[in-house]
Amino acid sequence: MFARSGNPVSHRLARMAFIMACVAALIVAAAGPLHRFAGLPFEATFALFRYGLYVAVAGVALGVATILPTRPGDRRRGFVAAVLAVAIGVAAAWMPLTLFVRAQQSPELNDISTDTANPPPLVATVPLRRGATNPPAWPGGHAPVLQRDAYPDIGPVVLAVPPAEAFKRVEAVARSMGWDIVASVPAEGRLEGVATTDWFGFRDDVVVRVKADGSGSRVDIRSKSRDGQTDLGVNARRIREFMMRLRAPA
Repeated sequence: MFARSGNPVSHRLARMAFIMACVAALIVAAAGPLHRFAGLPFEATFALFRYGLYVAVAGVALGVATILPTRPGDRRRGFVAAVLAVAIGVAAAWMPLTLFVRAQQSPELNDISTDTANPPPLVATVPLRRGATNPPAWPGGHAPVLQRDAYPDIGPVVLAVPPAEAFKRVEAVARSMGWDIVASVPAEGRLEGVATTDWFGFRDDVVVRVKADGSGSRVDIRSKSRDGQTDLGVNARRIREFMMRLRAPA
């Protein structure tokens, strides 16, 4: 009879693992919306995300430790709870673990420009950055070297069309990427917008500069995060996508 009922301690641990995994999933899922819609500070958002990862890993470890003792045949007690704990815990840990690994692999950059010698300045988006931890100015220092080492492919886009036509393409691409256009000044060849990430709602400011280059046009783009020492490569990916779309046939 005891063998059929299994180990009560293992059953309780399996249920505890299941609860921990569910709590971790709720923490991870809530971190993004809390920042985007409730105004949770940047640092608190990532702290919550990190704690969600810790709880998820603990739930998975406890679930794995209790799967064998509970046995597959003892479904009414701990086995199902242990299996669910592992599945839910792994799912909850996947996103924060991916981001933390990416943070370790990304350079400490939060400002990327196709022109590091004379980056396009932020103008219209500067008032929108109040409260941001990163100043609007180009960081300078070792930033150009770090960028060149990490993203050697990022550079100006040269188009074989006059600046007026190039600016129209720039604006069309910016809108197609879902940016909130803050300023569009064709006479200056300047377009500024705000790009918002899907899950967390982090806002990055983007400025594009168009100027004549011989018979064609040169387009430079700069993307800067408002918060965080590293952007996890988001700004570079945004610029690459912009460059790819801009170079595509009209």
